[in-house]
Amino acid sequence: MTKVITELNFPTDIYYFHEHTWARVEGDVVRVGISDFAQDSLGDIIFVELPNEGESFDKNDEFGQAESAKPYLPFICPLGEKFLR
Repeated sequence: MTKVITELNFPTDIYYFHEHTWARVEGDVVRVGISDFAQDSLGDIIFVELPNEGESFDKNDEFGQAESAKPYLPFICPLGEKFLR
């Protein structure tokens, strides 16, 4: 069942990207994830492809994907190295 907007979680300490990804800067680490909306829209996830540890990406690069019974969702990098300098 799809949630209504008031049921979705949008923490204010993260940077949101229009491709349904987000980033949170935690000291020297940047944590990246997919939005609550995207998770809800996908439904049951069958497969997730993630990058190897230490790989780097520029803004707008695809860094993985999630597959469900619905079309797959590419994970698009919400920021690049220039942001972190």
